[in-house]
Amino acid sequence: MSTLIFDFDGTIADTLETVFRITNQLAPRYGYRPTTPEQLAVLQDLNMQQILQKVSVAPWQLPFIVRRLSVELNREIGSIDLIPGMLSVLTQLASDHQLGILTSNTAGNVERFLQNHQIDTLFSFVHTGTRLFGKQRALQRIVRQYDLLLSNTLYIGDETRDVEAAHAVGVAAIAVTWGFNSYQALLAKRPDFLIDRPDQLLPIANQLELPAFQP
Repeated sequence: MSTLIFDFDGTIADTLETVFRITNQLAPRYGYRPTTPEQLAVLQDLNMQQILQKVSVAPWQLPFIVRRLSVELNREIGSIDLIPGMLSVLTQLASDHQLGILTSNTAGNVERFLQNHQIDTLFSFVHTGTRLFGKQRALQRIVRQYDLLLSNTLYIGDETRDVEAAHAVGVAAIAVTWGFNSYQALLAKRPDFLIDRPDQLLPIANQLELPAFQP
């Protein structure tokens, strides 16, 4: 049995458009530049540090912006959909594998979303509130807490920092192209797997030996 640990925003929950709109609404309050759709496409090729520099967000502002974003997202969580095709895949995966979530989103947002879509029982654990740059440590704690075998553990995410965290811990990274970062940005981090559709998770999870990703 493999353990699949999912990022939440952009990986399970289709939050990209909502987060984009909210962050633009918060721009005047926190003094950074709003982003046009064309500029968003450019940002999707960058990592988090480069994005913060590009939009002129000071590091000390980030926790306040993330906190406010979570509050605003909570107001709209009821209208946010699952990534298309994800429901069937999660249901199939949960029948043979252990599923978990690791996210920098809040517990309230994740719990409401999972309950709204009636998928809360599919997950064995949910770890929330992780700092944007703290996923490596959080992933290490999960591996220790649940005594996970590294070779049978996968971390699935839509950002370059998800791939970096997985590799730093020693678990396989599955990068998904339907979330925030672009195909090229994810490819540059050399994930073990790079997929375009949720159903591609099924054969990967059913492999006992995880081959290295070959671009």
